[in-house]
Amino acid sequence: MASYNKVILMGNVTRDPELRTTAKGTAIAKLGLAISRKWSTESGEKKEETTFVDVDFMGKIAETVGKFVKKGDPLHVDGRLKLDQWDDKKTGEKRTKLGIWGEGMQFLSRPSTPAEGGGTNVKRANQAQAAAPIPRQAPVAVANDGPSSMDDDLPF
Repeated sequence: MASYNKVILMGNVTRDPELRTTAKGTAIAKLGLAISRKWSTESGEKKEETTFVDVDFMGKIAETVGKFVKKGDPLHVDGRLKLDQWDDKKTGEKRTKLGIWGEGMQFLSRPSTPAEGGGTNVKRANQAQAAAPIPRQAPVAVANDGPSSMDDDLPF
């Protein structure tokens, strides 16, 4: 049976990334992401729920995350689900936690440079630069491998 494991998330970073390196020098960045969902009930009552997810990045992308991503930043992440398993040291019970291995990410706002102190809400010394419009990018980049036989089956 074929399997497919792909996750696409858009949310706000809940904490500054933790950047570490393995013994072989590979960078690993860990961060939290809050994804909110808003809807209205049949009676018109507004509802909102927030899901908190841990995301891990590895390699060059982890270095980029460590340099430019800060708490509160909006971020687009694509990756795959991962299941962590361990034995609880206090109770001895087996524990599990579902998380994300980030394989790609995209800034949803203009990242600052480390020299600016990080974060996207940093006051800029140059007022002209602060007043300049921030270019927006599409939140999702999709690879196009050419025409697909499924295109003929789409109703639109």
